[in-house]
Amino acid sequence: MTSTEARPASRTRAPLAIAAGVIAALVIVFFIFASLYTDWLWFDQLGFANVLTTGWIAASVMFLIGFFSMAVPVYVSIALAFRARPVYAKLNSQLDRYQQVIEPLRRLAMFGIPAVLGLFAGVATSSRWPVALQWLNRTPSGETDPQFGLDISFYLFELPFYQSVVAFASAIVLISGIAALATSYLYGAIRINGREVRISKAARIQLAIIAAVYLAVQAVSIWLDQYATLVNSSSDLLVGASYADVNAVIPGRAILAGIAAIVAVLFIITAIIGRWRLPIVGTALLIVSSLLIGSVYPWIVQRFQVAPSVRSVEAPYIERNIEATRAAYDVADVEEQRFDPSTDTEAGALQNDAETTANIRIIDPALVTRTFAQLEQFRQYYQFAPELDVDRYEIDGKVQDTVIAVRELNLDGLGGANNFYNRTFVYTHGYGVVAAFGNQRSAEGLPVFLQSGIPNDGALGSDFEPRIYFGEQSPPFSIVGAPEGDRPVELDFPSGEEEGAENATTTYAADGGPALDNVFKKVLYAIKFQSEQIFLSDAVNDESQILYDRDPKQRIQKVAPYLTLDSDAYPAVVDDKVVWIVDGYTTSDNYPYSDVKQLSNAIVDTYTPTPAYAIDNINYIRNSVKATVDAYTGEVTLYAWDDEDPILKTWQKIFPTTVAPMSEMSGDLLSHVRYPADLFKVQRQILSTYHVTDSDSFFSSDDAWITPNDPTKTAATAEFQPPYYLTMQVPGSDQPNFSLYTTFIPQSSGEGTRNVLTGYMAVNADAGSTAGEVADTYGKFTLLTLPKQNTVPGPGQVQNNFNTDTEVANQLALLARGDTEIVRGNLLTLPVGGGLLYVQPVYVQSTAETTYPILRKVLVSFGDQIGFEDTLDAALNSVFGGDSGANAGDEDVVVDPINPSEPVDPDAPEPEAPTTPTTPSDSPALTAALEDARQALLDRAAAYAANDLVAAAEADEALQAAIERAITASP
Repeated sequence: MTSTEARPASRTRAPLAIAAGVIAALVIVFFIFASLYTDWLWFDQLGFANVLTTGWIAASVMFLIGFFSMAVPVYVSIALAFRARPVYAKLNSQLDRYQQVIEPLRRLAMFGIPAVLGLFAGVATSSRWPVALQWLNRTPSGETDPQFGLDISFYLFELPFYQSVVAFASAIVLISGIAALATSYLYGAIRINGREVRISKAARIQLAIIAAVYLAVQAVSIWLDQYATLVNSSSDLLVGASYADVNAVIPGRAILAGIAAIVAVLFIITAIIGRWRLPIVGTALLIVSSLLIGSVYPWIVQRFQVAPSVRSVEAPYIERNIEATRAAYDVADVEEQRFDPSTDTEAGALQNDAETTANIRIIDPALVTRTFAQLEQFRQYYQFAPELDVDRYEIDGKVQDTVIAVRELNLDGLGGANNFYNRTFVYTHGYGVVAAFGNQRSAEGLPVFLQSGIPNDGALGSDFEPRIYFGEQSPPFSIVGAPEGDRPVELDFPSGEEEGAENATTTYAADGGPALDNVFKKVLYAIKFQSEQIFLSDAVNDESQILYDRDPKQRIQKVAPYLTLDSDAYPAVVDDKVVWIVDGYTTSDNYPYSDVKQLSNAIVDTYTPTPAYAIDNINYIRNSVKATVDAYTGEVTLYAWDDEDPILKTWQKIFPTTVAPMSEMSGDLLSHVRYPADLFKVQRQILSTYHVTDSDSFFSSDDAWITPNDPTKTAATAEFQPPYYLTMQVPGSDQPNFSLYTTFIPQSSGEGTRNVLTGYMAVNADAGSTAGEVADTYGKFTLLTLPKQNTVPGPGQVQNNFNTDTEVANQLALLARGDTEIVRGNLLTLPVGGGLLYVQPVYVQSTAETTYPILRKVLVSFGDQIGFEDTLDAALNSVFGGDSGANAGDEDVVVDPINPSEPVDPDAPEPEAPTTPTTPSDSPALTAALEDARQALLDRAAAYAANDLVAAAEADEALQAAIERAITASP
């Protein structure tokens, strides 16, 4: 009775389990569909649907190729071995038990094992679709390698594809052979009795043919390895084929490929005649040959022929490496110019560099973010980028270097108001551009803004679209748009100073994201962002759009997956709109003879952190694309900047119509395009070694350089000094240009390290302003080499001189009184006056809760002279005999002492210049106190040198007393 009642329950649970499984499968499929369909909506709205569909189709085709390429041979191999099994073979008891276990599952296994292996193979091959499409659409470069005379495109596109195919084919044949071997053994086609191995005729033929195919594939692989020597490093000396490679490794691999092909033929003979001796002997010969020809012989050549005369023997191959590396990193045309810097500081020394001097940037974009925030943030829900950007704008007919930022959203500043409705429908965009003159300061030490305020106004105009819907700090997603006539809900900007005045609101009017115009799309995006509010909220209507993936670099990377993007996207006001400009690179690590660098490590400096893992090896790079993202509409535009690049040409064939020609760039856009910093940092690392073109000097490393560490940081935290954008006239040029520069010091380590200048490199970063035409001078390098017999201080030495100068130290001590601290700005190096001028702004900031840096002083060094004044103009005059011969951008500023711990009203009127300015020399008490402080510093240094701690303590007390008297006497 009980048993009878249990059966219906069991029969009931089975359909429920099946139904639950079907429902679960449908849910998973729907989630996958939701992800794919929302991706298509995003790409389609942006106009790049062909990028997504091409990738999907290519990946699907590659998956099918991989699946069937693996599954079919494995299935055929198992099926042939099973069908050719001996029907009456006598098996041992263990194999008999195995058969009894496997036989009920045999049919499932014959299909299931190939299917599972095919699935893994398909997934692996689907990710290789870019390699396959590049091979199918390969574009010749017009340049050939020096060893085989093949076009460089063979190494960029063909060799990686052929190596992938051969590796995949080897895996297929090997797995098929293992499957055939296992099946034959299981069903008695292969029997082992002690030392005796018996193989049936059918198994012999099958295994011999598989072995022949495998060896044939290995022969092809070994043959391709000849060409791989040109892109691999076999020694620490150079990348590419060295003397031993050319004279031993390459011929040896050709011989080994021939031997492998012969052994493959021997296995075919075995399949016919049934004797294994010949292929076994041949295989042994191949193994011995690979050891002797592939390893021992090259070692002998390297040890006894190369090592004794390595410099002369390797000279031709070092020259190949130098030439290829300079070409691959686009610095082949860089030529050194000898520069013997003057130290003459006579009056008028800078009169020939008036334009350069007038454009020296004293506003440090990495320091003034907090200053911008305090003066221009206005509300807690706005923010600026951690480091601001440097650009240039024509103001009153004159091009000015500008520190610029956009006012973006900061949802964390909403506090308790940070709920779904506010962050999705109300706070949807930032507002406005804030820009300051790079070479000017106010009397209070604040930036002089040329564009500011809400509503946005200034020298850049007020007609451009100021709303920032797409930016680096935009929310993950926002829902915008409403039917005409509906009350706007998006906060536009805070407005009105009257009590009770409402903030301005707006409704998004562009086409910036996929439409949420039906219930189905709402459900899909509710799933994508895991928020049921998207589906339930009444704020979502038929006119709504959802904006997401709003970071400019993220948008560009999705529509151009083949590009490596510069780490910095910078905003610019172009053609009455705010756009983000991003540089895109095409890269490869398969350029023959070119030195390999890790891109993410090569761009590390003070503001670009060291990656945890660097896996982006490159030995070829081109700035092939300039991309823009409209900050209001999110529109992405790609421009072909280097239309000679074979990699870009190849991708243009794969994704036609996605990249616009450079001729479509407006003159306004071109005037804001600049030479990319990341590319420049890679090139400076290359030229630190490869500026040497003589093979003997290169081998000896007697003139190797390195970028100095940032001298404004501590030794424990210092990274390479960043390159800086400046408008200046470098030696050899006809006029000042917006440029990017770096310095070099000798490459050394330990106690032998010297921070003296050995080189100075600048590149013209100004593309011009003529629509569709790039200035001929854009990208032109100037590499100055300094004389080795003279010592020219590098940034580290100059910073040390600044820090240890007694007068500077005294004044800094006064500036750091109370709750304030000194912050040193970027140390700039400019080739003016026939020598090298160092300029460093000095900021003061409060240590209280509200803190932001205020420019108080400017340090200047030229030769052995140091100037430390309130303005750059005064500092230059103090160094150059009272009159430098040129005016800086702050020559008209009259500085008033302020307390940096107190907030500054940016709208306060400028103070009038006093008729009798007070200087320290006007106060005898102050002069005496400063002299006492200077003497106390000297006494303290002498005490520490003599290890007299008592005297040092007494000197400290004297110094403190002198500082207090100086503060009292200070006006």
